[in-house]
Amino acid sequence: MQTIATILKQIKIVNTKFEVQFLEEARCFLSKLDEKTFDKIIYNINKAKEQNDPKLFKKLNGNIWEFRTKYKGVQYRLLAFWDKEGETNTLVIATHGFVKKVDKIPKNVIEKAETIRRLYFEDKN
Repeated sequence: MQTIATILKQIKIVNTKFEVQFLEEARCFLSKLDEKTFDKIIYNINKAKEQNDPKLFKKLNGNIWEFRTKYKGVQYRLLAFWDKEGETNTLVIATHGFVKKVDKIPKNVIEKAETIRRLYFEDKN
Protein backbone atom coordinates (compact mmCIF):
# COMPACT_ATOMS: atom_id res chain seq x y z
CA MET A 1 0.00 0.00 0.00
CA GLN A 2 1.25 3.48 -0.85
CA THR A 3 1.85 6.03 1.85
CA ILE A 4 -0.42 9.06 2.16
CA ALA A 5 2.46 11.34 1.16
CA THR A 6 3.10 9.34 -2.01
CA ILE A 7 -0.56 9.39 -2.98
CA LEU A 8 -0.87 13.11 -2.28
CA LYS A 9 2.18 13.83 -4.45
CA GLN A 10 0.62 11.86 -7.29
CA ILE A 11 -2.53 14.02 -7.36
CA LYS A 12 -2.17 16.05 -10.54
CA ILE A 13 -5.03 17.18 -12.73
CA VAL A 14 -4.31 19.18 -15.86
CA ASN A 15 -6.83 22.05 -15.80
CA THR A 16 -7.01 22.88 -12.13
CA LYS A 17 -7.89 26.24 -10.65
CA PHE A 18 -5.48 25.77 -7.73
CA GLU A 19 -3.03 23.35 -6.13
CA VAL A 20 -3.48 21.97 -2.62
CA GLN A 21 -0.76 21.56 0.00
CA PHE A 22 -1.64 19.49 3.06
CA LEU A 23 -0.09 20.56 6.36
CA GLU A 24 0.85 17.91 8.94
CA GLU A 25 -2.49 17.92 10.81
CA ALA A 26 -4.43 17.54 7.55
CA ARG A 27 -2.19 14.63 6.48
CA CYS A 28 -2.62 13.04 9.91
CA PHE A 29 -6.42 13.34 9.68
CA LEU A 30 -6.45 11.78 6.21
CA SER A 31 -4.12 8.95 7.23
CA LYS A 32 -6.56 7.81 9.94
CA LEU A 33 -9.45 7.35 7.49
CA ASP A 34 -10.35 4.08 5.84
CA GLU A 35 -9.31 3.75 2.21
CA LYS A 36 -12.74 4.37 0.64
CA THR A 37 -13.37 7.48 2.72
CA PHE A 38 -9.89 8.77 1.92
CA ASP A 39 -10.47 8.12 -1.79
CA LYS A 40 -13.82 9.98 -1.71
CA ILE A 41 -12.28 13.02 0.00
CA ILE A 42 -9.39 13.15 -2.48
CA TYR A 43 -11.84 12.71 -5.37
CA ASN A 44 -13.89 15.68 -4.10
CA ILE A 45 -10.78 17.82 -3.61
CA ASN A 46 -9.70 17.07 -7.17
CA LYS A 47 -13.19 17.88 -8.42
CA ALA A 48 -13.13 21.18 -6.47
CA LYS A 49 -9.80 22.00 -8.11
CA GLU A 50 -11.48 21.80 -11.52
CA GLN A 51 -14.73 23.67 -10.88
CA ASN A 52 -16.28 26.25 -8.59
CA ASP A 53 -18.73 24.24 -6.51
CA PRO A 54 -19.63 25.44 -3.00
CA LYS A 55 -20.85 21.92 -2.22
CA LEU A 56 -17.19 20.87 -2.38
CA PHE A 57 -15.16 23.98 -1.46
CA LYS A 58 -16.82 26.82 0.43
CA LYS A 59 -15.70 30.04 2.11
CA LEU A 60 -16.41 30.06 5.86
CA ASN A 61 -15.18 33.55 6.71
CA GLY A 62 -12.69 36.15 5.48
CA ASN A 63 -9.71 33.82 5.18
CA ILE A 64 -10.86 30.29 5.97
CA TRP A 65 -12.40 27.87 3.49
CA GLU A 66 -13.56 24.28 3.81
CA PHE A 67 -13.30 21.22 1.59
CA ARG A 68 -16.58 19.38 2.05
CA THR A 69 -17.26 15.67 1.65
CA LYS A 70 -20.31 13.70 2.67
CA TYR A 71 -19.73 9.97 2.51
CA LYS A 72 -21.97 7.23 3.93
CA GLY A 73 -23.94 9.85 5.87
CA VAL A 74 -20.86 11.33 7.56
CA GLN A 75 -19.70 14.88 6.85
CA TYR A 76 -15.93 15.30 6.59
CA ARG A 77 -14.28 18.70 6.51
CA LEU A 78 -10.77 19.93 5.77
CA LEU A 79 -10.23 23.59 6.59
CA ALA A 80 -7.94 25.60 4.36
CA PHE A 81 -6.73 29.04 3.31
CA TRP A 82 -5.20 30.64 0.21
CA ASP A 83 -1.51 31.49 -0.08
CA LYS A 84 -1.24 34.13 -2.79
CA GLU A 85 2.22 35.39 -1.79
CA GLY A 86 4.32 32.76 -3.55
CA GLU A 87 5.29 32.10 -7.13
CA THR A 88 1.73 31.12 -7.91
CA ASN A 89 -1.55 32.68 -6.85
CA THR A 90 -3.28 29.32 -6.91
CA LEU A 91 -2.09 27.55 -3.76
CA VAL A 92 -4.56 26.36 -1.12
CA ILE A 93 -3.17 25.18 2.22
CA ALA A 94 -5.24 22.52 4.03
CA THR A 95 -4.73 22.99 7.77
CA HIS A 96 -6.61 20.18 9.50
CA GLY A 97 -9.66 17.99 9.21
CA PHE A 98 -12.56 16.87 11.34
CA VAL A 99 -15.84 15.01 11.23
CA LYS A 100 -18.71 17.49 11.32
CA LYS A 101 -21.28 16.44 13.92
CA VAL A 102 -23.43 19.58 14.28
CA ASP A 103 -24.96 21.97 11.75
CA LYS A 104 -22.70 24.90 12.54
CA ILE A 105 -18.93 24.49 12.50
CA PRO A 106 -17.62 25.02 16.04
CA LYS A 107 -15.93 28.38 16.55
CA ASN A 108 -12.81 26.78 18.04
CA VAL A 109 -12.28 24.72 14.85
CA ILE A 110 -12.30 27.89 12.73
CA GLU A 111 -10.08 29.70 15.25
CA LYS A 112 -7.59 26.83 15.03
CA ALA A 113 -7.43 27.23 11.24
CA GLU A 114 -6.95 30.99 11.64
CA THR A 115 -4.10 30.42 14.12
CA ILE A 116 -2.43 27.91 11.79
CA ARG A 117 -2.79 30.42 8.93
CA ARG A 118 -1.22 33.22 10.98
CA LEU A 119 1.70 30.99 12.05
CA TYR A 120 2.16 29.77 8.47
CA PHE A 121 2.63 33.31 7.16
CA GLU A 122 4.82 34.33 10.12
CA ASP A 123 7.11 31.36 9.47
CA LYS A 124 7.11 32.07 5.75
CA ASN A 125 8.26 35.68 6.17
